[in-house]
Amino acid sequence: MESLIKHYNSLKQIIFRIFKRIVGQSILYKVSGAVFNMVDQNQEHKSDSPDLYEAADNFNYVLYRDRPEWKDVQPIAQDDGPARVVQIAYSTKFSDVYDYFRAVLKSGEKSLRALSLVTDAITLNPANYTVWIYRLEIVKHLKVDLNNELEYISNVIREFTKNYQVWQYRKTIVEMLNDPSGELEFTADILDMDSKNYHAWQYRQWVLTTFSELMQYELNFVDNLISQDMRNNSAWNQRYFVINNSDPDSDVINKELEYTFGKIRILSKNESAWNYLRGLLLYSENGVLEDKVRDFCSNLYNKGNRSVHLMSCLIDLTDADDSTDPENVEKIKFALKLCFDLASDYDPIRRYYWAYISKDIELKFNFKEHDTKIVIENNRMN
Repeated sequence: MESLIKHYNSLKQIIFRIFKRIVGQSILYKVSGAVFNMVDQNQEHKSDSPDLYEAADNFNYVLYRDRPEWKDVQPIAQDDGPARVVQIAYSTKFSDVYDYFRAVLKSGEKSLRALSLVTDAITLNPANYTVWIYRLEIVKHLKVDLNNELEYISNVIREFTKNYQVWQYRKTIVEMLNDPSGELEFTADILDMDSKNYHAWQYRQWVLTTFSELMQYELNFVDNLISQDMRNNSAWNQRYFVINNSDPDSDVINKELEYTFGKIRILSKNESAWNYLRGLLLYSENGVLEDKVRDFCSNLYNKGNRSVHLMSCLIDLTDADDSTDPENVEKIKFALKLCFDLASDYDPIRRYYWAYISKDIELKFNFKEHDTKIVIENNRMN
């Protein structure tokens, strides 16, 4: 049995080496994991065989403890204390690399071999913040070409797109270079992989605010994303970020209103566009924008549109109007009717919420008698 397992593991290593050359390491893991998983589960002595990932990574790999050039360094083992609850099963390679990293960190060595060691440590755990900090210290000390370092971190980010540490490190390198020329294109590539990657958007906003001359091109980029997917809430958020950071005048805001109206006409159930519309109302003066939005919403409603977001917006416009005359019975009645319709037909899952809003409007305008009261079990809302 042990002989068969050895032959099996040898075969895996050969296949890994061939496929790694052809398709690359990341794809290899996905494919090979599926191919060998069923067979591996049936191994009686699986713990004695190389891990799937190590088999691919460690072919011809030499541990640091076996490298002659590292004989002068005494590795420092991880100390979890005497009362550790669960011992983590680190691989031999992981323990070896980080034992030597702790030794280098303690001695303060900043050399090419230390940089290579740190690179291995990052490959094994790219979320280790201490390793990134020390890498930066080595890069500064050795005066490493920052453009090469930027290329390095680009490759790491493409592999680990949602790792906070890698984005923070890139930010530092770009600050040192003082050159953002490739950053918008790079983040666009990452967002093309996942258009809602929070880390990529956060970094992109940092680039735009730090190098403000780039802001002028951002609306076109956002418009393309929204055109591809009008429900992309991240793109709508970015659009508001651009407007909010460009000191817009009334003409800009009016153009944004018309832009948003157009998107809502196409897809009226898109909550992202409605939220953006509400954000634009913060720029309103003397109620001018509210009147335009109210007319737009009324026209949609009168044409038979019963989008929950449309009806909610009409309610908000009435509820937020402190100048509304309490004697304007029809306007208040209409808002209460909308609450009733939402609670009964269009948004019953939030029935209690609309009952609360209805009650709040009644109290605000001292309007208690009407035909569209929302009746809740046990009359808890009446």
